[in-house]
Amino acid sequence: MLDFPTWKKFWLWGLTFVAVLAAMPSLFAAANVEWPEALPNPQVNLGLDLAGGSHILLEADPAEVAAQRLENMEETVRGEMRRAEPRIRIGDISTSGGALSFMLDTPADIDRARGLLEPVMMGTNLVREWDLTVVDGQRMVLTPTDDGVNQAVTDAMDSATEVVRKRIDGLGTREPTIIRQGDTRIVVQVPGLQDPDQLKELLGKTAKLEFKLVDLNALPTDVQAGIVPPGTQAFPYSDETPQAGQMVAVRRLGGIRGDSLTNAQAGVNPQNNENVVNIQFDQQGASKFCTLSTENVDRPFAIILDEKVISAPNFNEPICGGSAQISGTFTAQSAADLAIALNSGALPVELTVIEERTVSAELGADSIRKGLLAMLIGSIAVVALMIATYGRFGIYATIALVFNVLIILGIMAGLNTTLTLPGIAGFVITVGAAVDANVLINERIREERKRGRRVVAAVENGYKEASRAIYDANITNFIAGVLLFLFGSGPVRGFAVVLVVGLFTSVFTALVLTRMWVAGWLRAKRPNDINV
Repeated sequence: MLDFPTWKKFWLWGLTFVAVLAAMPSLFAAANVEWPEALPNPQVNLGLDLAGGSHILLEADPAEVAAQRLENMEETVRGEMRRAEPRIRIGDISTSGGALSFMLDTPADIDRARGLLEPVMMGTNLVREWDLTVVDGQRMVLTPTDDGVNQAVTDAMDSATEVVRKRIDGLGTREPTIIRQGDTRIVVQVPGLQDPDQLKELLGKTAKLEFKLVDLNALPTDVQAGIVPPGTQAFPYSDETPQAGQMVAVRRLGGIRGDSLTNAQAGVNPQNNENVVNIQFDQQGASKFCTLSTENVDRPFAIILDEKVISAPNFNEPICGGSAQISGTFTAQSAADLAIALNSGALPVELTVIEERTVSAELGADSIRKGLLAMLIGSIAVVALMIATYGRFGIYATIALVFNVLIILGIMAGLNTTLTLPGIAGFVITVGAAVDANVLINERIREERKRGRRVVAAVENGYKEASRAIYDANITNFIAGVLLFLFGSGPVRGFAVVLVVGLFTSVFTALVLTRMWVAGWLRAKRPNDINV
């Protein structure tokens, strides 16, 4: 039990040294001392409550998801009927009342149309998303089911959460907290970001990019009044364009959506030095864009971003290389933000900021000072009590306590975790748990000495018997910490991380390191008695 061969000592000291070395960059940063660039630089990230930053609560409108589903289904229905052999002719499609209905020109096509639509009414999760009914033997009505709507909202929010995460990562921030709250809300916390305006603008931008042909048959006067022919939509020019306030009529179907993009990058047009965004389509999008541009040379098309026209150039020639350029009245920053938004994908639903708050860096620094002060006072009191009560063994416990804190910092830095104010509370609890293990060991050694055992036997049995109680106590704490991490969020998770890591390091320092030190002292001094 007290036998520590040389290789084992080197292994334990090497493990401890690596963990302590990993903690050094964080300590240097806390002391505002520059860490050498040539060395690895793992650091513990500070949470919103310590580093300051921005907190934003976003909310989506489920009605928008339902409207988008109706539009997608309309395009699907038209495509299926057009591709049928022979073609199934239908009249205008209505989306009033939240249902999609259309009239067949030939009642005999009912069965064929039903057979084409049945497969598309089932969702990817084997949820029936639409109900199909036939009215008067000729009109078909597709009604969204409750399960389908709920699944669509869930999918949209999951996708929106991932898009938000990609956009924030594009800002270069570290360790943001992005979680779902309820059915239609997303909580975003970005430590270190003191200006929430850029974040709000980026997250509030749907980045729904569309390329649609301008309808030249629409009368300009009617378009400005919002009157457009069937199958046509009117969109306003962006406020940043010279045509702000004017409307453009475009064909509602048959365009290209931004989900065909594979890359977007801000740049400068060398011909006029304007800020632009260069985009790249995937294979399918490149083919559609090539076909659209080839069939409509010398015709204008509108580039629509978030339902506002940012440009309406002509197809001067076919564009078949899969690349295109979005120009407008961009600044360098707005072009970069648009590129981030496009690269992260369009939000499937518009998100509205319903709550925001900013934690100042000064408040975070004050939280750190108070947390560290509480930890320092508690540690000094514990150290004084341990040394006064257990003498040399209390000194070993104190040294182990210092190593324990450094190892926790090193592991957290290596795992790139975030330290929050509750995490500091976890540190304080870990200090108590580490000392508690040493108290159990030392008290057990006292009992063994009172029973008349020799020094070495008392120490060996003390560590052996106390380790059982230490393991049992830490296993129960470990279970609680894991449950807090799995079911908690934000600061609760920060507390759980420090707690769980601290359990392992406490057992290591209390049962392994101190035992190695005690064994070395016993071999060197061979005392006849010990003051425990």
